[in-house]
Amino acid sequence: MKTEKSKEKTNTNYLPDVLGDGFNKLTLSLADDYEGEVIATLIRRNSKTKTGKAILYIHGFNDYFFQEEMAKKFNNQGYNFYALDLRKYGRSYLSHQKLNNVRSLLEYNEEIDLALQIIKSENNNQVILKGHSTGGLIVTNYAGNHLNNNLFHGIICNSPFYEFNLNIIERKIGIPILSMLSTYFPNKLISSGFTKLYGHSLHEKKHGEWNYSLTWKPHEIPKVNLGFISAIHNAQKKIQNNLVIDVPLLVMYSNTSIYENHWSEKFKEGDAVLNVNHIRNYASKIKGNVTSFEIKNGMHDLILSKKTVRENVYKKMFEWIDIKFKSP
Repeated sequence: MKTEKSKEKTNTNYLPDVLGDGFNKLTLSLADDYEGEVIATLIRRNSKTKTGKAILYIHGFNDYFFQEEMAKKFNNQGYNFYALDLRKYGRSYLSHQKLNNVRSLLEYNEEIDLALQIIKSENNNQVILKGHSTGGLIVTNYAGNHLNNNLFHGIICNSPFYEFNLNIIERKIGIPILSMLSTYFPNKLISSGFTKLYGHSLHEKKHGEWNYSLTWKPHEIPKVNLGFISAIHNAQKKIQNNLVIDVPLLVMYSNTSIYENHWSEKFKEGDAVLNVNHIRNYASKIKGNVTSFEIKNGMHDLILSKKTVRENVYKKMFEWIDIKFKSP
C-alpha cells in the first residue's frame, strides 16, 4: 500500500504554494500510522538556470518551511531548492493529529526517501540535505543510517538538536526516565520547555523581521508527548556515540547561548533554544568528513539572524560547498 501511494504521488503535478513567487508544492501520501491518515509536503522552487544540483531542506521543531530568502539564495547559486514540511507540521498537519507526534525519528524516513526519489527523477544528480535544529538531528541520523546512498551527497546542519538544553541531572537521569516511561505512556503530555521569547525575536509583529504563520509556528509552544521525547533522545544517543557518516557534513552554530527570562535584545544575538557547547562537543564526536563553524551573534535559526550575520552564514555555507563539491 505504501509503495502504491508513493508511486501515485510521484506522478502528481505540483500545485502553487502559499508562498507564491515560483514556489510550488506536492502532497505526499504516506502509510497510515497510530493516529490515522498521514501526509507530508514537498515544496519546490527551481533555479532559473538549468542545473542538476539540489538542496533538500528539513525544518525544526515547532516549525515549517517559510524561509523564502534561503531558497532564493540557493537558486542564485545554481541549486534547485526543495523543502519538506514533515508529517504533522505546517502544510502537512491534519486536524485529527497531534502536532509533531512521532515515536521515532525513523518515521520520517518514509517522506525523506520519497522526496529524494522525486528529486532524483527531476534530473538532480548532486543533492545536499540541509536541516535546522531537530531537522539537523534528523538529517545527521539519516546519513548515518544510509551509508553508500547515491541519492544525497552532503549534509548541512544549522544549529542541530544534538542534546537537550538542560542541566546534567535532567539530561542524564530525567530524560532517560521519561524516555523509558514513553513505552507505557507514549501520549502523556509534558511541557516542551522552549521559551516563547524566541518566537518573539523572530516574528515581525513582535520584535523580529519575519512574517510566518503563527498557526503553524506559534509562540506558545504546545506540550509534547513522551513518545516525542523518546524519539529525540534515542536519535541523540546515536549522535553522541560516534556515529559514522560517509558524506561531507557541515555543522554551524552560534558562538553563544541566551538564557533570559524576560525580553531582551540579547535574543537577537545568540541561540535562545540550544546550548551551543553541546552542539560543538557532539559534532566533534561524529566520525567522518566533518566541518564545524561558529557564527558570531547567530540566532538559533542562523539564517533568520540579523542581516549582516546571516550574510556571513551564507558566505561560509557556499564557501564550504565550493570546496567539497567543486565541479570537475
